[in-house]
Amino acid sequence: MASNPPGKCCTRGVAHEGVPKGEIREYAGVDTYFSYPPSKSTEKVIIFLTDILGHFVNSKLTADDFAANGYFVIMPDILDKDQVSLEPSEAFNLGEWLGKTSHQLEFVQAVVDRTLAEVKKDFNPKKIGAVGYCYGGRYVIRLLDGRIDAGYTAHPSLITIEEVAAVKGPLSISAAENDEIFTKELRQKTETKLAETKATYQINLFGGMEHGFAVRGDMKDPKQKFAKEQAFYQATAWFREYLN
Repeated sequence: MASNPPGKCCTRGVAHEGVPKGEIREYAGVDTYFSYPPSKSTEKVIIFLTDILGHFVNSKLTADDFAANGYFVIMPDILDKDQVSLEPSEAFNLGEWLGKTSHQLEFVQAVVDRTLAEVKKDFNPKKIGAVGYCYGGRYVIRLLDGRIDAGYTAHPSLITIEEVAAVKGPLSISAAENDEIFTKELRQKTETKLAETKATYQINLFGGMEHGFAVRGDMKDPKQKFAKEQAFYQATAWFREYLN
């Protein structure tokens, strides 16, 4: 593995304040959140692949932030209307949740593939990027086999080293120093493989941060707020280089 499966740390965090500006409608067979840039242009698309909290307010607000930077953002429900709650009850069994057919690679990849195909057909964009947090990060890596122009992921989970080896497009990663999923050992293993394949890549390490900081960090904590914002700037700088 290049990153471990999701764990309890993937359900912890803080809900952010704000009112999402986008809208949800059915697209490619699933509920999908759409957020348009101020220009309403669909020339540059970002496919946003969520963590296990799905269409959670934080993800919507982050999608809106990407849209505000000039991108048409499309966020499909890759969880089959079965997202995990923030801070779930002790009765919740993450292992059982991950074991469901609808959360297996084949099902999720099919949703991602349908979304990408529909986007290309309906909007004919000039450039397509993808963003993935935790659970969604694996599918960004997989799309970088040549199907999209650039990708960004923060604290990804479930990625295999073979998937990393197949990366062809430019990849940017935000990593947390203290992460049970994308551990120091696995992060370094990922970096070694990307260097071996001569991939175009960037890995930024955020000291003192924990898994989930880039989308579920506490905005009332100055250090977490700064790290979350810097991770977002990392992503937008990457896309300015490779999508613009």
